[in-house]
Amino acid sequence: MSDIALLHVTFATAEEAERTGRLMVEERLAACVNLLGPCSSIYRWQDQVETAAEYRALFKTTPQLARELADRIAALHSYDLPAIEIWPAAAGDAVARWVDESTR
Repeated sequence: MSDIALLHVTFATAEEAERTGRLMVEERLAACVNLLGPCSSIYRWQDQVETAAEYRALFKTTPQLARELADRIAALHSYDLPAIEIWPAAAGDAVARWVDESTR
């Protein structure tokens, strides 16, 4: 098993998630993006409890690129405060190699 990083990100629309995901793969910051579809989010914003439909994406990258990828997504994101979570993960050696090779 080898280390990779997963970034879980929510977006306002499916189109924004797909556009951002495709660009991150084209820019070689992510090897893959899984578009996980809509979810209902309940959150506190500006001292109010809100509910919204959001679209989730899971980005696969190397641990070394995780912060750069998060910063790039944040720069493109439509939210004032995008929720970008970096999760360390273990992957099979072949998958980790593919992630590494796809982000060079």
